[in-house]
Amino acid sequence: MRVGVLGLGEAGALYATGFLENGWSVTGYDPGDVPTPEGLERADSVEGAVRDCDLVLGLTGAKAALAVAREAAPHLGISTVYADMNAGAPGLKREIARAVSSSSGPVFADVSVIGSVPTHRHRTALVSSGQGATVVADYFGALGATVEDLGAEPGAASARKLLRSVFMKGLGAVITQTVAAGRAAGDEPWVREQIAAELAGGESTLQRLYAGTAKHGVRRAFEVSAAADLMSDLDLDAELPRAISRVHTLAARSAGLRDIPQVTDELLAAHRDVATANIGDARDRLSLLDSGIRPLWAGARAIGRALTVWTRAGDNRAIHEAIKIATPGDFIVVNGEGDTSRALIGELIAERAKARGVVGMVLDGAARDVDVLAEIGFPVWARAVTPAGPYKFGPGHVGVPVALGGIVCRPGDLVVADSDGIAVVAAEQAESVLVAARAVEADEAGRRAQIRATAGSTTGTGDAS
Repeated sequence: MRVGVLGLGEAGALYATGFLENGWSVTGYDPGDVPTPEGLERADSVEGAVRDCDLVLGLTGAKAALAVAREAAPHLGISTVYADMNAGAPGLKREIARAVSSSSGPVFADVSVIGSVPTHRHRTALVSSGQGATVVADYFGALGATVEDLGAEPGAASARKLLRSVFMKGLGAVITQTVAAGRAAGDEPWVREQIAAELAGGESTLQRLYAGTAKHGVRRAFEVSAAADLMSDLDLDAELPRAISRVHTLAARSAGLRDIPQVTDELLAAHRDVATANIGDARDRLSLLDSGIRPLWAGARAIGRALTVWTRAGDNRAIHEAIKIATPGDFIVVNGEGDTSRALIGELIAERAKARGVVGMVLDGAARDVDVLAEIGFPVWARAVTPAGPYKFGPGHVGVPVALGGIVCRPGDLVVADSDGIAVVAAEQAESVLVAARAVEADEAGRRAQIRATAGSTTGTGDAS
Protein backbone atom coordinates (compact mmCIF):
# COMPACT_ATOMS: atom_id res chain seq x y z
CA MET A 1 0.00 0.00 0.00
CA ARG A 2 1.18 3.50 -0.81
CA VAL A 3 0.31 6.81 0.84
CA GLY A 4 1.22 10.32 -0.30
CA VAL A 5 1.54 13.06 2.32
CA LEU A 6 1.12 16.66 1.17
CA GLY A 7 2.62 18.87 3.88
CA LEU A 8 5.48 17.60 6.04
CA GLY A 9 5.03 19.82 9.06
CA GLU A 10 4.60 18.38 12.54
CA ALA A 11 1.39 16.45 11.84
CA GLY A 12 2.42 15.38 8.33
CA ALA A 13 5.73 14.01 9.57
CA LEU A 14 4.09 12.08 12.40
CA TYR A 15 1.48 10.51 10.13
CA ALA A 16 4.12 9.64 7.54
CA THR A 17 6.22 7.92 10.22
CA GLY A 18 3.17 6.03 11.47
CA PHE A 19 2.37 4.62 8.05
CA LEU A 20 6.03 3.70 7.51
CA GLU A 21 6.09 1.85 10.83
CA ASN A 22 3.06 -0.14 9.65
CA GLY A 23 4.68 -1.27 6.43
CA TRP A 24 3.30 1.29 3.95
CA SER A 25 5.34 2.90 1.21
CA VAL A 26 5.25 6.67 1.83
CA THR A 27 5.98 9.60 -0.48
CA GLY A 28 5.72 13.22 0.55
CA TYR A 29 5.96 16.78 -0.69
CA ASP A 30 6.50 20.09 1.05
CA PRO A 31 7.97 23.20 -0.60
CA GLY A 32 9.27 24.43 2.74
CA ASP A 33 12.62 23.77 4.37
CA VAL A 34 11.34 21.07 6.74
CA PRO A 35 12.98 17.76 7.74
CA THR A 36 12.26 14.59 5.77
CA PRO A 37 11.09 11.68 7.97
CA GLU A 38 13.43 8.70 7.78
CA GLY A 39 12.23 6.21 5.17
CA LEU A 40 9.99 8.68 3.32
CA GLU A 41 10.55 9.19 -0.39
CA ARG A 42 10.49 12.96 -0.82
CA ALA A 43 9.07 14.16 -4.12
CA ASP A 44 9.89 17.47 -5.78
CA SER A 45 6.27 18.18 -6.76
CA VAL A 46 2.67 17.48 -5.78
CA GLU A 47 2.37 15.24 -8.83
CA GLY A 48 5.35 13.17 -7.76
CA ALA A 49 3.98 12.73 -4.24
CA VAL A 50 0.50 11.52 -5.25
CA ARG A 51 1.25 9.37 -8.29
CA ASP A 52 0.23 5.67 -7.84
CA CYS A 53 -1.00 6.25 -4.27
CA ASP A 54 -3.88 4.38 -2.67
CA LEU A 55 -4.33 7.18 -0.13
CA VAL A 56 -3.35 10.86 -0.19
CA LEU A 57 -3.32 12.97 2.98
CA GLY A 58 -3.80 16.73 2.64
CA LEU A 59 -2.00 18.34 5.58
CA THR A 60 -0.93 21.67 4.09
CA GLY A 61 -3.06 23.95 6.25
CA ALA A 62 -6.50 25.20 5.29
CA LYS A 63 -5.21 28.30 3.48
CA ALA A 64 -3.52 26.21 0.78
CA ALA A 65 -5.82 23.17 0.85
CA LEU A 66 -8.00 23.96 -2.15
CA ALA A 67 -5.13 25.07 -4.40
CA VAL A 68 -3.11 21.95 -3.55
CA ALA A 69 -6.11 19.68 -4.13
CA ARG A 70 -6.66 21.20 -7.56
CA GLU A 71 -3.00 20.67 -8.39
CA ALA A 72 -3.14 17.04 -7.24
CA ALA A 73 -6.47 16.10 -8.88
CA PRO A 74 -5.24 15.37 -12.44
CA HIS A 75 -2.63 12.95 -11.09
CA LEU A 76 -4.81 10.86 -8.74
CA GLY A 77 -5.56 7.25 -9.61
CA ILE A 78 -9.11 6.02 -10.24
CA SER A 79 -9.19 4.23 -6.87
CA THR A 80 -7.27 6.82 -4.84
CA VAL A 81 -8.85 8.21 -1.68
CA TYR A 82 -7.98 11.89 -1.17
CA ALA A 83 -8.28 12.62 2.57
CA ASP A 84 -8.22 16.32 3.41
CA MET A 85 -7.14 16.52 7.06
CA ASN A 86 -6.93 20.31 7.36
CA ALA A 87 -9.12 22.15 9.85
CA GLY A 88 -11.24 24.07 7.37
CA ALA A 89 -14.83 25.20 7.07
CA PRO A 90 -17.47 22.77 5.73
CA GLY A 91 -17.87 24.88 2.59
CA LEU A 92 -14.15 24.60 1.88
CA LYS A 93 -14.34 20.82 2.26
CA ARG A 94 -17.16 20.64 -0.26
CA GLU A 95 -15.12 22.72 -2.72
CA ILE A 96 -12.18 20.34 -2.31
CA ALA A 97 -14.49 17.37 -2.81
CA ARG A 98 -15.68 18.84 -6.11
CA ALA A 99 -12.08 19.48 -7.16
CA VAL A 100 -10.85 15.90 -6.65
CA SER A 101 -13.90 13.69 -7.19
CA SER A 102 -15.47 12.39 -10.38
CA SER A 103 -18.05 9.75 -11.30
CA SER A 104 -15.38 7.19 -12.17
CA GLY A 105 -12.27 8.52 -10.47
CA PRO A 106 -10.80 9.26 -7.05
CA VAL A 107 -13.02 9.73 -4.02
CA PHE A 108 -12.88 12.37 -1.32
CA ALA A 109 -12.84 12.05 2.46
CA ASP A 110 -13.27 14.93 4.88
CA VAL A 111 -11.11 13.89 7.86
CA SER A 112 -10.84 15.77 11.15
CA VAL A 113 -8.38 15.05 13.92
CA ILE A 114 -9.91 14.88 17.40
CA GLY A 115 -7.03 15.05 19.83
CA SER A 116 -3.33 15.81 20.09
CA VAL A 117 -1.26 14.36 17.23
CA PRO A 118 2.08 15.00 19.04
CA THR A 119 0.73 12.92 21.94
CA HIS A 120 -1.09 10.07 20.15
CA ARG A 121 0.65 10.24 16.76
CA HIS A 122 -1.01 8.14 14.02
CA ARG A 123 -3.38 6.62 16.59
CA THR A 124 -5.09 9.98 17.29
CA ALA A 125 -8.89 9.68 17.06
CA LEU A 126 -10.53 10.86 13.83
CA VAL A 127 -13.96 11.63 12.45
CA SER A 128 -14.53 11.26 8.73
CA SER A 129 -17.24 11.94 6.16
CA GLY A 130 -17.57 11.86 2.40
CA GLN A 131 -17.58 8.97 -0.05
CA GLY A 132 -14.14 7.84 1.09
CA ALA A 133 -14.96 7.86 4.80
CA THR A 134 -15.36 4.08 5.11
CA VAL A 135 -12.02 3.40 3.39
CA VAL A 136 -10.32 5.97 5.64
CA ALA A 137 -11.77 4.21 8.68
CA ASP A 138 -10.28 0.92 7.46
CA TYR A 139 -6.83 2.37 6.70
CA PHE A 140 -6.43 4.37 9.91
CA GLY A 141 -8.16 1.70 11.98
CA ALA A 142 -5.41 -0.71 10.94
CA LEU A 143 -2.91 1.76 12.41
CA GLY A 144 -4.74 1.74 15.76
CA ALA A 145 -6.77 4.95 15.41
CA THR A 146 -10.42 5.17 16.39
CA VAL A 147 -12.35 6.54 13.40
CA GLU A 148 -16.00 7.62 13.51
CA ASP A 149 -17.69 7.47 10.10
CA LEU A 150 -20.25 10.28 9.82
CA GLY A 151 -21.59 9.30 6.40
CA ALA A 152 -21.22 10.51 2.85
CA GLU A 153 -21.60 14.29 3.25
CA PRO A 154 -18.32 16.24 2.90
CA GLY A 155 -18.10 18.93 5.59
CA ALA A 156 -19.80 16.93 8.35
CA ALA A 157 -16.47 15.92 9.92
CA SER A 158 -15.14 19.47 9.58
CA ALA A 159 -18.20 20.92 11.30
CA ARG A 160 -17.74 18.60 14.25
CA LYS A 161 -14.06 19.54 14.49
CA LEU A 162 -14.88 23.25 14.49
CA LEU A 163 -17.46 22.84 17.24
CA ARG A 164 -14.76 21.23 19.39
CA SER A 165 -12.26 23.91 18.41
CA VAL A 166 -14.31 26.67 20.02
CA PHE A 167 -13.70 24.97 23.37
CA MET A 168 -10.18 23.63 22.91
CA LYS A 169 -8.69 26.71 21.25
CA GLY A 170 -10.72 28.86 23.63
CA LEU A 171 -9.09 27.06 26.54
CA GLY A 172 -5.66 27.75 25.07
CA ALA A 173 -6.56 31.41 24.61
CA VAL A 174 -7.82 31.74 28.20
CA ILE A 175 -4.65 30.14 29.55
CA THR A 176 -2.44 32.40 27.43
CA GLN A 177 -4.21 35.57 28.54
CA THR A 178 -4.33 34.53 32.20
CA VAL A 179 -0.63 33.63 32.35
CA ALA A 180 0.21 36.94 30.66
CA ALA A 181 -1.86 38.79 33.26
CA GLY A 182 -0.13 36.90 36.07
CA ARG A 183 3.27 37.79 34.62
CA ALA A 184 2.34 41.46 34.35
CA ALA A 185 1.14 41.43 37.95
CA GLY A 186 4.34 39.73 39.16
CA ASP A 187 2.41 36.61 40.22
CA GLU A 188 2.87 34.17 37.33
CA PRO A 189 3.93 31.08 39.38
CA TRP A 190 0.81 31.28 41.55
CA VAL A 191 -1.45 31.78 38.52
CA ARG A 192 0.08 28.76 36.78
CA GLU A 193 -0.41 26.65 39.91
CA GLN A 194 -4.10 27.60 40.04
CA ILE A 195 -4.65 26.70 36.38
CA ALA A 196 -2.67 23.45 36.55
CA ALA A 197 -4.67 22.29 39.58
CA GLU A 198 -7.85 22.35 37.48
CA LEU A 199 -6.45 20.49 34.46
CA ALA A 200 -6.12 16.77 33.88
CA GLY A 201 -2.39 16.40 33.38
CA GLY A 202 -1.63 19.46 35.49
CA GLU A 203 1.37 21.59 34.52
CA SER A 204 2.20 19.49 31.43
CA THR A 205 -1.26 20.09 29.99
CA LEU A 206 -1.03 23.79 30.83
CA GLN A 207 2.32 24.08 29.10
CA ARG A 208 1.13 22.16 26.02
CA LEU A 209 -1.88 24.45 25.60
CA TYR A 210 0.12 27.58 26.38
CA ALA A 211 3.02 26.79 24.03
CA GLY A 212 0.73 25.51 21.28
CA THR A 213 -1.22 28.75 21.19
CA ALA A 214 1.89 30.62 20.06
CA LYS A 215 3.52 27.84 18.02
CA HIS A 216 0.41 27.09 15.94
CA GLY A 217 -1.28 30.45 16.38
CA VAL A 218 -1.71 31.36 12.71
CA ARG A 219 -3.27 28.01 11.80
CA ARG A 220 -5.47 27.96 14.91
CA ALA A 221 -6.61 31.55 14.37
CA PHE A 222 -7.70 30.54 10.87
CA GLU A 223 -9.45 27.46 12.30
CA VAL A 224 -11.36 29.34 14.98
CA SER A 225 -12.33 32.03 12.46
CA ALA A 226 -13.91 29.22 10.41
CA ALA A 227 -15.67 28.08 13.60
CA ALA A 228 -17.03 31.60 14.05
CA ASP A 229 -18.41 31.53 10.51
CA LEU A 230 -20.05 28.19 11.28
CA MET A 231 -21.69 29.64 14.40
CA SER A 232 -22.98 32.58 12.35
CA ASP A 233 -24.45 30.11 9.85
CA LEU A 234 -26.21 28.45 12.80
CA ASP A 235 -27.68 31.85 13.80
CA LEU A 236 -25.55 31.94 16.97
CA ASP A 237 -23.49 34.83 18.30
CA ALA A 238 -19.93 34.45 17.02
CA GLU A 239 -18.16 37.15 19.03
CA LEU A 240 -16.50 34.67 21.40
CA PRO A 241 -14.77 32.58 18.71
CA ARG A 242 -13.74 35.75 16.89
CA ALA A 243 -12.12 36.99 20.11
CA ILE A 244 -10.41 33.59 20.53
CA SER A 245 -9.10 33.91 16.98
CA ARG A 246 -7.64 37.34 17.81
CA VAL A 247 -5.81 35.95 20.84
CA HIS A 248 -4.20 33.23 18.71
CA THR A 249 -3.22 35.81 16.09
CA LEU A 250 -1.57 37.99 18.72
CA ALA A 251 0.23 35.02 20.28
CA ALA A 252 1.55 33.90 16.89
CA ARG A 253 2.59 37.43 16.05
CA SER A 254 4.55 37.79 19.30
CA ALA A 255 6.23 34.43 18.78
CA GLY A 256 7.02 35.23 15.16
CA LEU A 257 8.62 38.53 16.10
CA ARG A 258 10.96 36.62 18.40
CA ASP A 259 11.95 34.25 15.60
CA ILE A 260 12.87 36.72 12.82
CA PRO A 261 15.14 39.78 12.67
CA GLN A 262 13.22 42.84 13.73
CA VAL A 263 12.45 45.88 11.64
CA THR A 264 13.48 48.17 14.47
CA ASP A 265 12.23 51.71 14.94
CA GLU A 266 15.71 52.88 13.96
CA LEU A 267 15.55 50.88 10.72
CA LEU A 268 12.10 52.29 9.95
CA ALA A 269 13.45 55.79 10.51
CA ALA A 270 16.36 55.06 8.18
CA HIS A 271 13.90 54.28 5.37
CA ARG A 272 12.00 57.55 5.80
CA ASP A 273 13.40 59.20 2.68
CA VAL A 274 14.20 56.10 0.60
CA ALA A 275 12.23 56.07 -2.66
CA THR A 276 10.29 52.95 -3.57
CA ALA A 277 11.85 53.19 -7.04
CA ASN A 278 15.31 52.85 -5.50
CA ILE A 279 14.19 49.85 -3.46
CA GLY A 280 12.85 48.28 -6.65
CA ASP A 281 16.14 48.92 -8.47
CA ALA A 282 18.09 47.50 -5.53
CA ARG A 283 15.89 44.38 -5.68
CA ASP A 284 16.27 43.89 -9.46
CA ARG A 285 12.81 45.42 -10.05
CA LEU A 286 11.21 42.92 -7.66
CA SER A 287 9.34 43.58 -4.37
CA LEU A 288 7.02 46.17 -5.97
CA LEU A 289 3.23 45.92 -6.10
CA ASP A 290 1.63 46.38 -9.49
CA SER A 291 0.81 49.92 -10.60
CA GLY A 292 -2.93 49.37 -10.35
CA ILE A 293 -2.67 50.02 -6.60
CA ARG A 294 -2.13 53.78 -6.34
CA PRO A 295 -1.97 56.52 -3.68
CA LEU A 296 -5.34 58.18 -3.13
CA TRP A 297 -3.95 61.64 -2.46
CA ALA A 298 -0.90 63.55 -3.65
CA GLY A 299 2.19 63.38 -1.47
CA ALA A 300 1.14 60.30 0.49
CA ARG A 301 4.07 58.44 2.04
CA ALA A 302 4.34 55.87 4.84
CA ILE A 303 6.79 53.31 6.22
CA GLY A 304 5.86 50.57 8.66
CA ARG A 305 5.64 46.90 9.62
CA ALA A 306 3.00 44.86 7.79
CA LEU A 307 -0.13 43.87 9.68
CA THR A 308 -1.73 41.61 7.10
CA VAL A 309 -5.41 41.00 6.35
CA TRP A 310 -7.07 38.56 3.98
CA THR A 311 -10.76 39.33 3.48
CA ARG A 312 -13.66 38.34 1.31
CA ALA A 313 -14.29 40.69 -1.62
CA GLY A 314 -16.11 43.85 -0.51
CA ASP A 315 -16.13 42.93 3.21
CA ASN A 316 -14.14 44.79 5.87
CA ARG A 317 -14.90 42.87 9.06
CA ALA A 318 -11.36 41.50 9.18
CA ILE A 319 -9.92 45.01 8.83
CA HIS A 320 -11.84 46.02 11.96
CA GLU A 321 -10.33 42.96 13.69
CA ALA A 322 -6.84 44.03 12.59
CA ILE A 323 -7.28 47.52 13.99
CA LYS A 324 -8.22 46.07 17.38
CA ILE A 325 -4.80 44.40 17.66
CA ALA A 326 -2.75 47.05 15.83
CA THR A 327 0.25 48.67 17.51
CA PRO A 328 2.09 51.91 16.63
CA GLY A 329 4.12 51.53 13.46
CA ASP A 330 1.83 48.94 11.86
CA PHE A 331 1.02 49.29 8.16
CA ILE A 332 -2.20 47.43 7.36
CA VAL A 333 -1.89 45.43 4.12
CA VAL A 334 -5.12 43.95 2.78
CA ASN A 335 -5.80 41.27 0.19
CA GLY A 336 -9.33 42.32 -0.79
CA GLU A 337 -9.30 39.93 -3.77
CA GLY A 338 -8.95 42.88 -6.16
CA ASP A 339 -12.65 43.73 -5.86
CA THR A 340 -13.53 47.35 -6.64
CA SER A 341 -17.32 47.26 -6.25
CA ARG A 342 -17.28 48.11 -2.52
CA ALA A 343 -15.01 50.38 -0.50
CA LEU A 344 -13.15 48.45 2.20
CA ILE A 345 -12.36 51.59 4.23
CA GLY A 346 -13.46 55.19 4.61
CA GLU A 347 -12.95 58.11 6.98
CA LEU A 348 -14.24 56.46 10.17
CA ILE A 349 -12.12 53.33 9.98
CA ALA A 350 -9.14 55.51 9.00
CA GLU A 351 -9.65 57.62 12.13
CA ARG A 352 -9.74 54.47 14.30
CA ALA A 353 -6.61 53.11 12.64
CA LYS A 354 -4.75 56.39 13.04
CA ALA A 355 -5.70 56.52 16.73
CA ARG A 356 -4.07 53.09 17.18
CA GLY A 357 -0.83 54.30 15.61
CA VAL A 358 -1.36 52.66 12.21
CA VAL A 359 0.79 54.53 9.66
CA GLY A 360 -1.23 53.71 6.54
CA MET A 361 -3.08 51.08 4.52
CA VAL A 362 -2.56 49.23 1.26
CA LEU A 363 -5.73 47.74 -0.22
CA ASP A 364 -6.02 45.32 -3.11
CA GLY A 365 -9.55 46.66 -3.31
CA ALA A 366 -11.34 49.99 -3.15
CA ALA A 367 -11.66 52.87 -0.68
CA ARG A 368 -13.79 56.03 -0.30
CA ASP A 369 -13.83 59.44 1.46
CA VAL A 370 -10.63 60.42 -0.32
CA ASP A 371 -10.84 64.12 0.53
CA VAL A 372 -11.18 63.39 4.24
CA LEU A 373 -8.32 60.89 4.13
CA ALA A 374 -6.12 63.66 2.71
CA GLU A 375 -7.44 66.15 5.27
CA ILE A 376 -6.58 63.95 8.25
CA GLY A 377 -3.29 62.94 6.66
CA PHE A 378 -3.96 59.19 6.63
CA PRO A 379 -2.20 57.64 3.61
CA VAL A 380 -4.02 54.93 1.67
CA TRP A 381 -3.08 53.08 -1.50
CA ALA A 382 -5.94 51.28 -3.26
CA ARG A 383 -6.98 49.83 -6.59
CA ALA A 384 -10.03 52.08 -7.00
CA VAL A 385 -12.35 54.63 -5.37
CA THR A 386 -16.07 54.03 -4.98
CA PRO A 387 -18.78 55.55 -2.77
CA ALA A 388 -20.35 52.12 -2.16
CA GLY A 389 -19.84 50.93 1.41
CA PRO A 390 -18.59 47.49 2.51
CA TYR A 391 -20.25 44.39 3.91
CA LYS A 392 -19.31 43.47 7.48
CA PHE A 393 -20.04 39.76 7.74
CA GLY A 394 -16.68 38.09 7.01
CA PRO A 395 -15.02 35.75 6.58
CA GLY A 396 -11.52 37.08 6.86
CA HIS A 397 -8.18 36.44 8.53
CA VAL A 398 -5.56 38.61 10.24
CA GLY A 399 -1.85 37.96 10.58
CA VAL A 400 -1.48 35.47 7.72
CA PRO A 401 0.71 35.78 4.60
CA VAL A 402 -1.27 37.53 1.87
CA ALA A 403 -0.89 37.86 -1.89
CA LEU A 404 -1.72 41.20 -3.47
CA GLY A 405 -0.52 43.23 -6.39
CA GLY A 406 1.59 40.34 -7.68
CA ILE A 407 3.67 39.69 -4.55
CA VAL A 408 3.40 37.99 -1.16
CA CYS A 409 3.52 40.02 2.05
CA ARG A 410 4.11 38.36 5.41
CA PRO A 411 3.23 39.72 8.84
CA GLY A 412 6.08 41.94 10.01
CA ASP A 413 7.54 42.65 6.57
CA LEU A 414 8.79 46.17 5.85
CA VAL A 415 6.35 48.23 3.75
CA VAL A 416 7.51 51.46 2.09
CA ALA A 417 4.95 53.43 0.07
CA ASP A 418 5.13 56.77 -1.73
CA SER A 419 3.74 58.59 -4.76
CA ASP A 420 5.25 56.00 -7.12
CA GLY A 421 3.77 52.93 -5.40
CA ILE A 422 4.53 50.30 -2.78
CA ALA A 423 7.59 48.17 -1.97
CA VAL A 424 7.48 45.17 0.38
CA VAL A 425 10.74 43.85 1.83
CA ALA A 426 11.16 40.73 4.00
CA ALA A 427 11.99 41.81 7.55
CA GLU A 428 15.26 39.88 7.57
CA GLN A 429 16.37 41.64 4.36
CA ALA A 430 15.39 45.18 5.35
CA GLU A 431 18.86 46.24 6.47
CA SER A 432 20.71 44.90 3.41
CA VAL A 433 18.10 46.37 1.05
CA LEU A 434 18.50 49.75 2.75
CA VAL A 435 22.24 49.70 2.01
CA ALA A 436 21.63 48.68 -1.61
CA ALA A 437 18.92 51.32 -2.09
CA ARG A 438 21.21 54.01 -0.69
CA ALA A 439 23.86 52.91 -3.19
CA VAL A 440 21.33 53.27 -6.03
CA GLU A 441 20.42 56.72 -4.72
CA ALA A 442 24.08 57.79 -4.58
CA ASP A 443 24.77 56.47 -8.08
CA GLU A 444 21.78 58.33 -9.52
CA ALA A 445 22.77 61.53 -7.74
CA GLY A 446 26.24 61.28 -9.23
CA ARG A 447 24.89 60.69 -12.73
CA ARG A 448 22.47 63.61 -12.45
CA ALA A 449 25.33 65.87 -11.39
CA GLN A 450 27.37 64.69 -14.36
CA ILE A 451 24.47 65.35 -16.77
CA ARG A 452 24.01 68.87 -15.37
CA ALA A 453 27.74 69.57 -15.56
CA THR A 454 27.88 68.40 -19.17
CA ALA A 455 24.81 70.46 -20.07
CA GLY A 456 26.27 73.53 -18.38
CA SER A 457 29.58 73.10 -20.19
CA THR A 458 27.85 72.81 -23.56
CA THR A 459 25.70 75.85 -22.90
CA GLY A 460 28.73 77.84 -21.77
CA THR A 461 30.69 76.98 -24.92
CA GLY A 462 27.80 78.04 -27.09
CA ASP A 463 27.48 81.38 -25.33
CA ALA A 464 31.19 82.09 -25.68
CA SER A 465 31.08 81.49 -29.39
